[in-house]
Amino acid sequence: MTQPRLDVIAIGNAIIDVIGNCSDAQIEELGLVRGGMQLIDGDQARTLYDAMGPAREVSGGSAANTLAGLAALGAKCGFIGQVADDQLGEVFTHDIRAGGIEFDVPARAGETPTARCLIFVTADGQRTMNTFLGASHLLSADMVADATIAEAAVLYLEGYLWDPVEPRAAMRKAIAAARAAGRKIAFTPSESFIIDMHRGDFLSLIDEGLIDLMFCNETELATLTGLSSFEDGIAMLAAKVSVLVVTKGAEGAVALSGGERAEVAAQPIERVVDTTGAGDLFAAGFLYGHVRGKGLEESLKMGAICASEIISHYGARPECDLADFVAARM
Repeated sequence: MTQPRLDVIAIGNAIIDVIGNCSDAQIEELGLVRGGMQLIDGDQARTLYDAMGPAREVSGGSAANTLAGLAALGAKCGFIGQVADDQLGEVFTHDIRAGGIEFDVPARAGETPTARCLIFVTADGQRTMNTFLGASHLLSADMVADATIAEAAVLYLEGYLWDPVEPRAAMRKAIAAARAAGRKIAFTPSESFIIDMHRGDFLSLIDEGLIDLMFCNETELATLTGLSSFEDGIAMLAAKVSVLVVTKGAEGAVALSGGERAEVAAQPIERVVDTTGAGDLFAAGFLYGHVRGKGLEESLKMGAICASEIISHYGARPECDLADFVAARM
């Protein structure tokens, strides 16, 4: 096995987040599920955008957010995702490359625009996400080179992109390439409604030993395992993956590996501004610790610290020197 050139390569949605403040009443008026995430079509995207107040446009996408955190911590990363040949595609490409992340997938020509997620944020920082996948769901397996996947120590996959047929084929190709190269595979199912649609596929990946590191929150854990008991759920998954990480919001997080268990509390924060990307940056902190050979507890703490930075401002990309931020709190 050759020494990997990259720490992590990820496949995920290439999305621009459009973030605006709103009231709880507006969430109800628009018929949205507070704190949830739904997939929308182009017409719905236009309707919801028109209903938003002043908004901020920030590059996003779950796996891309995780890579942004990893790169800010000092990891070497690469991203595979699809943008369109349009203004938002240029914004995404600029932002991810400016963060030091390798991104070489050519922009796609045609009428399908770059993906965007319309995020309504209430006064308590809770985010309600509405995602138009656009060009991101047209990522083809041709964009995944076996040699590129083999260059990274860890392949990181987001469940959000499992639903469209073409990206699913691209991720399956990447999984095979990572396994053939002896690399580790990390996976997050992303959201309970994605699990509802693809639970059989996700459980098969786990049962076949194709997932080394699993990231999920406690709601996703229950949906995936079908078990209401948190302890029963983690016991079921921990027996099948090398490393299991489960976040519990304000209650912190737990990780299990090879019979070892570690837990950390959530990091204290003066005010929660926007929870968008909290799980993504938690995964960034944990993965950084993992690829640097840190133990479960230290990696968990790094994840909690990264999550605390991201929820202190709008958007899911770090706004400070994340490496210094983490170092000062370890």
